[in-house]
Amino acid sequence: MVVLDAVHDIQADQAPDMAVRWNCKAGKCGSCSAEINGKPRLMCMTRLDAIDLSQPVTVEPMKTFPLIKDLVTDVSWNYQIKKAVKPFKPRPPDAPDGTWRIQQREVDRVQEFRKCIECFLCQDVCHILRDHHLHDGFIGPRFLLYAAALEMHPLDVEDRLKDLKDRDGVGYCNITRCCTKVCPEHITITENAIIPLKERVVDRFYDPLTRLLRVFRS
Repeated sequence: MVVLDAVHDIQADQAPDMAVRWNCKAGKCGSCSAEINGKPRLMCMTRLDAIDLSQPVTVEPMKTFPLIKDLVTDVSWNYQIKKAVKPFKPRPPDAPDGTWRIQQREVDRVQEFRKCIECFLCQDVCHILRDHHLHDGFIGPRFLLYAAALEMHPLDVEDRLKDLKDRDGVGYCNITRCCTKVCPEHITITENAIIPLKERVVDRFYDPLTRLLRVFRS
């Protein structure tokens, strides 16, 4: 039995008007995100026999987003952020037949990022959003991961570094790794996505040698 089962039992027998969002019950849709005993988790993937039942089990909505009702929060802000990230822009084909040539290791590097189910648990646990409420200046780990998937794609030629620095707030992240710890898909968000993005921004805008070369080129 998982926490979502218990919530459904309560909904069926005691509180029929209780609001809860869920869909697949298989840990693949990201719908049933909540805070169980204060920890952001998927209700459908949290077994009751893995929790200390000698104490009350608390199930609360995600705190980073506005509450709609009971366990349901308004996560629409995330979809607006996703629209603002520059989309995939492929380079011209390599071969006359209109195809591209890429290495398998280049494909493997970004394949991990495609596992994201957009449960937004990483957004919920991020203290920049959760505690400091900097939604206007920081896109959160989910969309830094999304930007990294595009930036590191072997065919992509779009430039997003200025947006990451000035609008998306990549500099706010201080590498606490809390987003990586709560990811149900075990994506290494911090080391494989956020840190490489921060390094690219530093190389472009803060490295003294790079800045000197730009002066000579201009």
